[in-house]
Amino acid sequence: MTFSLPGNAPPDPESAGAGPREALIGDIIQRGGEELRVEKVPTRFTTRLHHPQDLSQLRSDLNPLGVRAVAGGQLVEWQVSEAMLEVTIEQARRHPAVRFASHVYRLAESPQTWVYLTDEITVQFAPDTELARVEATLATVGLAIAQPLIGIPNTFITRVTPAAAENPIKLANRLIRQPNVMVAEPNLVIEISGLHRPNDDLYPQQWHLFHNGGRNLSAGSHIQSEAAWGLTRGSRSVVIAISDDGFDLDHPDLQGVGKIVSPIDLQDKDAVPLPIQAHENHGTAVAGLAIGEENGTGIVGVAPGCGFMPIRTTGFIDDASIEQLFGEAMRRGAAVISCSWSPASNYFPLTTRMTNALTRAATEGRNGKGCVIVFSAGNANRPLSGTLNEAQWPQNALSGPTKWLSGFAIHPDVIAVSASTSLNTKAAYSNWGEHIAVAAPSNNAPPSMALPRVGTVATGPEVRQYLPGLGMVTSDRTQGVGSTSIISPTALAAPPVPARWWPG
Repeated sequence: MTFSLPGNAPPDPESAGAGPREALIGDIIQRGGEELRVEKVPTRFTTRLHHPQDLSQLRSDLNPLGVRAVAGGQLVEWQVSEAMLEVTIEQARRHPAVRFASHVYRLAESPQTWVYLTDEITVQFAPDTELARVEATLATVGLAIAQPLIGIPNTFITRVTPAAAENPIKLANRLIRQPNVMVAEPNLVIEISGLHRPNDDLYPQQWHLFHNGGRNLSAGSHIQSEAAWGLTRGSRSVVIAISDDGFDLDHPDLQGVGKIVSPIDLQDKDAVPLPIQAHENHGTAVAGLAIGEENGTGIVGVAPGCGFMPIRTTGFIDDASIEQLFGEAMRRGAAVISCSWSPASNYFPLTTRMTNALTRAATEGRNGKGCVIVFSAGNANRPLSGTLNEAQWPQNALSGPTKWLSGFAIHPDVIAVSASTSLNTKAAYSNWGEHIAVAAPSNNAPPSMALPRVGTVATGPEVRQYLPGLGMVTSDRTQGVGSTSIISPTALAAPPVPARWWPG
């Protein structure tokens, strides 16, 4: 399958004026009821290969500056010089190993965030549109139905066919001009925000569970866990799914009779969600805070008796990955779905498919009772939804009037968790806003966020003064020997509430 860029398919005359005008047909994406501006990244493109083993030959033929896997290896991202971009992408499209090739884009509202095209578009038709007209409308732009979107009537996940003359962004904008089309959203892949772990010294107690005061400890800053444990310490029948970067399942605090339930690795596509890379430490720490076993050694979690469903993510977000994550958690019996991550973007509205995936989990999971969904609010000290005049960011990553939106955290079925300190104050880095449902203990640290183009940077203006507050002790990767570590920030406030380049 090849995406030809650009194309000149004429707009439907009966819908003239609807959707973006022709000059913007490749610069607008429909997402969450909004029109978002995008622009091409001048040094990047992606391919989907017929067979992954063909990568070595293709890399030799294209001679890029760099290459890496994207979205769990479904896509390959190529780095080339700006002068060679168009030549190289056309060369890739003609290569027999390539299924399709596409430019990489960035969001105008989050210019440091790159998005990658897939061959899927979600299309919702008016309720009275018959299937024959649906199929005929899709065929005019080279799309075919892959499957219906369960939960939303007359809505379909469609795939680009060889008959398509343009990329999915343009195809979606052609469709939205049709009078019987209500939604047309291309499925875009975006990277998950990097996970922060400071190298603090270990503390001898888990103050966030219970304390009687002391240095840097204020009354009411813990979560009253001892009183709660008088009622229950959790039950194996209550399964907490934690989605993260990998889990040291040999750690004593993550072990116990009946403790681990239906593990899954969405990246390596197996049932062994172990950390592979040296930096994959976050999941083990998050799991310890939530479900660390009460076994007389190491640490204890807030719900030590509960079952633990480890889900290793791909590190990237798109419609299909979110549907798979929440769908698998539901299917495998999760009662709680904990997500201590966020998109690497300052502005991220959810698509129809993402919104639907969360809504279904919250209403259909747990045998119809609904799953409890928890998301960390984020670490940038910014609103979950709002506009600020940004200044003094490192590398001028963001400047001027900047829109902020965390689509997952503001979803009506999500418990959004901000961070508080051992002094019972808002953590300096914690995001905020009317959509926050609860604040939970974490440490205190300067605000920062990950943006794919510049990496993890301090939010402007950078905070340099000392920020008082203790860290939280939890489990650490140990290769089978239990140890503890102090970690932060907001990603670790959620649990107490039940990318790599290769040289070219």
